[in-house]
Amino acid sequence: MISVAEALAQVLKNTKETCTEQVALNDALGRVLATDVSARLTQPWADVSAMDGYAVRTADVANVPVTLTVVGESPAGGCYAGEVGKGQAVRIFTGAPLPQGTDTIIIQEDTERAHDQVTVLEGAPKGKFVRSAGLDFKSGDVLLRAGRVLNARDLGLAAAGNVPWLHVKRRPRIAIIATGDELVMPGDALGPNQIISSNSIMLAAYVKSLGTEALNLGIARDNPQSLTRLVQSAREADLLVTIGGASVGDHDLVNQVLGNEGVNLGFYKVAMRPGKPLIFGHLHGVPVLGLPGNPVAVGVTAAIFLRPAILAMLGLDPAQAIETATLGCALGENDQRQDYLRATLTLNTDGKTVATPFSKQDSAMLAKFTDADCLVIRAPFAPPVQAGAEVEIIRL
Repeated sequence: MISVAEALAQVLKNTKETCTEQVALNDALGRVLATDVSARLTQPWADVSAMDGYAVRTADVANVPVTLTVVGESPAGGCYAGEVGKGQAVRIFTGAPLPQGTDTIIIQEDTERAHDQVTVLEGAPKGKFVRSAGLDFKSGDVLLRAGRVLNARDLGLAAAGNVPWLHVKRRPRIAIIATGDELVMPGDALGPNQIISSNSIMLAAYVKSLGTEALNLGIARDNPQSLTRLVQSAREADLLVTIGGASVGDHDLVNQVLGNEGVNLGFYKVAMRPGKPLIFGHLHGVPVLGLPGNPVAVGVTAAIFLRPAILAMLGLDPAQAIETATLGCALGENDQRQDYLRATLTLNTDGKTVATPFSKQDSAMLAKFTDADCLVIRAPFAPPVQAGAEVEIIRL
């Protein structure tokens, strides 16, 4: 057996970043930006009004009340073409450019209008309610940096910068193969001794949530021919993930078939719980990660190994986000395997986060795994620990 750290290092060392592709702005949500995005215009392009009101000269409203002559208007999407002189004002609307000669805005609430005359009741300093040219950004400014996972605000900013296309990292293609004669798909009739193939559904959803394309190749039966056929169909994937059949029993064929297909195995046992029967290798240049068959073991090993691998493919930091919490119950001594205990999170009266592991930690208990908020990490040979101690956790 090798340690979790050694296994993860091997996985990351053999994971390659995907290439770059160009996508339309409307298709870029959640994608990883591959190149910086620069503005193609200045925003705003000129000094514009931030409020509805009147564009005036500061000198004309130094002493109020004062009555000015309204010589025109400047609507949003239009402008007043003339120059505003002494004692004059222009009716202006939010977003409209300031007319030549004006330098401040009097909001309409501070005025009284009568025909072409407006009485200013409250003065304003120079630049009041004026958005200067380039206030938001200027042409050529970098709006978004490479390596960013694009959200809705990012796309709005790119659009405002007149950028219609973005270069992003291609979504990794993750091929998934479940193994076992006992498996049937949800909704199918259950035969004697059969179970539902929930792992492949869970795993496909999980990798999609990480920004990948999930290729669910189906269920390989417990014979070399069935598994070989599905394995060979994964040659165009960026990563092949098998579920189950990674142990050493008579019907655990993954090691056998992968070996026959020329896979060079980097490891096949990891000192962790759950997830000891874990394999990693390469098949014709495609990394292969073989996960255990129990559903909680699938979920935990996916969080510990598959998630960092996917982040590395996308050019993101694969480091696991490890936090600390207060332990909610006493724990006994650990053995030689690194343990990942499923736990809930609550806040105590002091506002501190408390992680309380479930009393039962069976790797087949998917309902408990679904209820879990985090994994409490216990190092190999960790001594007994009392409630209230500080522990490391990984949020789910």
